[in-house]
Amino acid sequence: MLLLLFCLCDGSRTAVSPGFLRLPAQTRTARRPHVTAARLSLNSLIASVDKTRKRRCAQRLPRTVFIIDTATDMNGITKGRFEVFSNSDEALINKKLPKELLLRIFSFLDVVTLCRCAQVSKAWNVLALDGSNWQKIDLFNFQTDIEGRVVENISKRCGGFLRQLSLRGCLSVGDASMKTFAQNCRNIEHLNLNGCTKITDSTCVSLSKFCSKLRHLDLTSCVSITNHALKALRHLRKLLLIFPHLNSASEGCRMLENLNLSWCDQIMSDGIEALSRGCTSVKALFLRGCTQLDDTALKHLQKHCPELMIINMQSCTQITDDGFVSLCRGCHKLQMVCVSGCSNITDASLTALGLNCQRLKILEAARCSHVTDAGFTVLARNCHDLEKMDLEECILVTDNTLVQLSIHCPRLQALSLSHCELITDDGIRHLSSSVCGQDRLQVVELDNCPLITDITLEHLKSCQRLERIELYDCQQVTRAGIKRIRAHLPEIKVHAYFAPVTPPPSVHGGGQRLCRCCVIL
Repeated sequence: MLLLLFCLCDGSRTAVSPGFLRLPAQTRTARRPHVTAARLSLNSLIASVDKTRKRRCAQRLPRTVFIIDTATDMNGITKGRFEVFSNSDEALINKKLPKELLLRIFSFLDVVTLCRCAQVSKAWNVLALDGSNWQKIDLFNFQTDIEGRVVENISKRCGGFLRQLSLRGCLSVGDASMKTFAQNCRNIEHLNLNGCTKITDSTCVSLSKFCSKLRHLDLTSCVSITNHALKALRHLRKLLLIFPHLNSASEGCRMLENLNLSWCDQIMSDGIEALSRGCTSVKALFLRGCTQLDDTALKHLQKHCPELMIINMQSCTQITDDGFVSLCRGCHKLQMVCVSGCSNITDASLTALGLNCQRLKILEAARCSHVTDAGFTVLARNCHDLEKMDLEECILVTDNTLVQLSIHCPRLQALSLSHCELITDDGIRHLSSSVCGQDRLQVVELDNCPLITDITLEHLKSCQRLERIELYDCQQVTRAGIKRIRAHLPEIKVHAYFAPVTPPPSVHGGGQRLCRCCVIL
């Protein structure tokens, strides 16, 4: 079947409007996988072109217009067989295909290919730069050194058609260009300004004035943003904000659903109180590295945010059982919880999570050194939908936890037990022989588990879906054992190295863990 994908020209025809986009010199290949699925059959059209005339035209015409028979390889790269057409062939295609169909075909092309098509002819320039083809633009993968005038030209070209724009890393884009953009692209829904360091509150004022449909806004590393910007954004429905000024957020984003404040270490509990009172519909909250937050913040979320489904409190070191238990009692819809690095968390938190949040799918509790089998037993017996657990450096966990998971959590897909030094082959036997082990388990991380031996690998042979095993510094695991499991599961990735035999560290994790140099398998 002959399929059409527009490609490139020799650059001698009508060029893209100056300043619209600056194409890189090198040729790049389109990577949009759905292009293949959307190709149109043009057998009858191509057949109408006389073969003799094609050969004659190919000899005298300098430019290439089409790619025929495109296909996508395993890496998602679109490739094709080239054929050459004449001016009259192009005219025939333009005549045979209505404008609406050509526009539909163009709509599946990426930014680079559209710009190349715009250089083929005046007719194709109009089609390629039609605003309907520019609903989603990501300049991060294209080039990040664009100037503000490029953004202005994009906005004038796309107008109300543009829905998503990523300017991530575009350091030269400033407030003046964004004001023009906001005035022209009033239907924008997703806007990524991550790393645009020239952006200030003025941009947010422009967005709030003209872009009432904006749902997702990323201001990561926009260091000049202040509370005034948040006050201006009071009509926006869904925001992703990552910057260190929060206290006034509740004045504006009352329909806020997704908020990322990771590593904003100036955020305090009174800011979370303002957020929770004003944004009661929040569903996802990322607070990684907000080291000044304490239990009071979680109690505010418990009172005002019953829709909360995702919370990440990694390295919030002041959080204790008191606040986390309160959170669980008020937020029953939690599906993803990260308390990694919250060293004050104990079994009381796991018990509250299990009894109140039975929809839980993902738990990350790395470096919570006070949790034990008792807490995980309650969790496993109540949260049957668990899919991923990170228990790295939960040094008090034993095989009993694996027994409970094997019985009560049939959907478990990924389990990290790194540095859980009490885990033995027997625990892995229970896990691998369970429903989740045989039907679901894909990833097991057992690095620095000194009691694990080749017997564990024999047990894991029954895990038919297993994709990856981490065995770094498991000194009782041998090359022979790894070769046997790889022979049984040829697609599996085993990450391991072999070190000189050394005494095992303290089972309670008190000793310093050293990297023991080795040979990489």
